[in-house]
Amino acid sequence: MAICSLCGFTKLVSGSIGVCYSCLKSRPSDATPFSRSRRSRWRLTIGFPEEPPRGGRLKCNLCVNECWIPEGGSGFCGVWVNRGMGLEPVAGKGRMAVHTYLDPHPTNCVATPVCPATTDRGFPEFTFTKGVERGFYNLAVFLGGCPLDCVFCQNWEHKTMIAHSRLASWARSYTVDDLVEEALDPLVTCICYFGGDPTPHTPLLIQASKTIIARSRERGQRYKRICWETDGLLNPNVMRESARLSLESGGIVKIDWKAWTPSVYEALTGVNGEKAVRRLMENTRLLAGMSRSRGEPPLLVVSILLVPGYVTVEEVEGIAGYIANLDANIPVVLLAFHPDHLMRDLPPTSRRHAMEAEEAVRKAGVKEVYIGNEWLLGDYY
Repeated sequence: MAICSLCGFTKLVSGSIGVCYSCLKSRPSDATPFSRSRRSRWRLTIGFPEEPPRGGRLKCNLCVNECWIPEGGSGFCGVWVNRGMGLEPVAGKGRMAVHTYLDPHPTNCVATPVCPATTDRGFPEFTFTKGVERGFYNLAVFLGGCPLDCVFCQNWEHKTMIAHSRLASWARSYTVDDLVEEALDPLVTCICYFGGDPTPHTPLLIQASKTIIARSRERGQRYKRICWETDGLLNPNVMRESARLSLESGGIVKIDWKAWTPSVYEALTGVNGEKAVRRLMENTRLLAGMSRSRGEPPLLVVSILLVPGYVTVEEVEGIAGYIANLDANIPVVLLAFHPDHLMRDLPPTSRRHAMEAEEAVRKAGVKEVYIGNEWLLGDYY
């Protein structure tokens, strides 16, 4: 662990941030610059812009970063590039940078506690059994790129997948039809977009999802749930359409809310914290409203990664209070952290931290609270 560069505090301070939680909250303008240098050095090694670009002539409106991408450059996500003929995905026009695999039910999914594939929620409209859909699969669609640059990223390989605007050898360039063909496997009942983050590829994923739903029904394949695991920073108009497909198919939108305090969010993720938190509030409000038309299973699940020293109980209280005011029936999943990427100098989440966070969510009024990755918890701090 490191020492806070502003106040000298030593407990649960990461060198990837450079300052402690207290200084991020009380002295945001002084504290947030410390996290930029290490992140910037790493991004340069993979050919990603250090910050969301502002000097280009072509604007991407897909996420909250709203990058202005210069010719020969890419957006902050690394997916959208300007090759002189307009913006196109790094994998090529109409193509996605993906790695797919079949994950047997029950899977280690954020929404496992409420998913139709592992419970009776949504039975019989969205699942054929009360309990685990044994012998069936989730098509896991791992996508390269993300609007964020979290120093603790637990799937950081998604960036090396598209480093220097080229696909890694283990990645594949998929068309919409390629993805549809895999999803129509009769043993597939869930299609989950994650990564990285599906946000940069959402327009193509929406096309694919519409086709998957339509063709599966033509073939008598009743259960094809469309799910998204995302940071919630998508353009709200696009978010509405992607969520509609989940609503229609029995799928779930899983939003990972990083922090409540904008300066903490910014230090952890590398993007404008004020804009990000506002967008998260807007999109969760949108999905909360949409969810009332379905009932079971819940359309929206919010997850919070309990990063030691930074995603404190106070941060959890802020997020949970906002969610409870929208709809107390929105499930919250608290995820245990493990050291990874640029944040390898902190321990995993302590059991005490998780229990106190769970209590805070319940006190805020949220009716369903779960702890994920419990096997990582220990008496670390």
